[in-house]
Amino acid sequence: MSFAQLQKAELHLHIEGAAPPEFIRSLAKEKSVDLSGIFTEDGGYAYRDFWHFLEVYEAATSVLTGPEEFGRLTKAVLETCAEQGIIYAETFLSPDFCGGRDVAAWKDYLAAIQEAAADAERDAGITLRGIVTCIRHFGPELARETAICAQETAGGFITGFGMGGDEKSGSQGDFSYAFDMAREAGLQLTTHAGEWNGPEEVRAALDDLKVERIGHGVRAIEDLALVDRLAEDGITLEVCPGSNVFLGVYPDLASHPIAKLRERGVKVTVSTDDPPFFRTDMNKEYEDLARQFGWTSKDFHDLNLVAVDAAFCDDATRNRIRKQLEKQDV
Repeated sequence: MSFAQLQKAELHLHIEGAAPPEFIRSLAKEKSVDLSGIFTEDGGYAYRDFWHFLEVYEAATSVLTGPEEFGRLTKAVLETCAEQGIIYAETFLSPDFCGGRDVAAWKDYLAAIQEAAADAERDAGITLRGIVTCIRHFGPELARETAICAQETAGGFITGFGMGGDEKSGSQGDFSYAFDMAREAGLQLTTHAGEWNGPEEVRAALDDLKVERIGHGVRAIEDLALVDRLAEDGITLEVCPGSNVFLGVYPDLASHPIAKLRERGVKVTVSTDDPPFFRTDMNKEYEDLARQFGWTSKDFHDLNLVAVDAAFCDDATRNRIRKQLEKQDV
């Protein structure tokens, strides 16, 4: 079986970061907004480093100004995902970009996103769930407002709460109140940690936020006691190898610790993060990992089962997706 044919689950995908460049260019043209400075000559996104990436990311999202645009964005993203064989995905949704953390406005955005997701499930067989995400470099107070949006829409489509943004800004513990709010609303928890900062960041996420999954988490490899803790506690890492290499967290895939983490018993999954920004997609991730580490379709099948078991969804959805994956002959 080719990797393109393999059915897949993805747990770490930013909805705006997954926006095809042509979609953003088209939307900017409709609105007469000049975004030419954020694109390369070949039409991709252009930036110098992670912090410039955040600026380009926010510039690209500036044309997403209403629920209708986010509905169209969701449709475009899910069409691309389905083409990659993804049958289940979770996406980070930020009320900061969807209504400015106003609950009523957020609900309007969410309705448009859910409608597009329902259409994609009917037409392309891909199931989407949303993780409300606060932005770390916006600070703890705004994170609490984001958590209110999460509380007000928890259940059904919204199944998780997380944090993205600049890992160099503040500490994980600064956001514990917002995460407690989300936990009380019944949401499952994840946070970006151990991408730019070292293993102490992952430990803080576990101790201070008590998350069930870690976004990235790869620098935990620098502390083997922490790696063993991740394995023993069953913490799942949402690993994005192509993103890590593209941004320079590791110089090349050979240096990436995903295989070592897996060998030590850590539950790892494979995701694309912000795929058009990082010139990747799920099939490319699989092909690159297979070439580097000798992984086979069976390895990726097993990784997808790990992802479904760690998914922030109800048991009925989990069982349905798992049965679909298990039907494959790998």
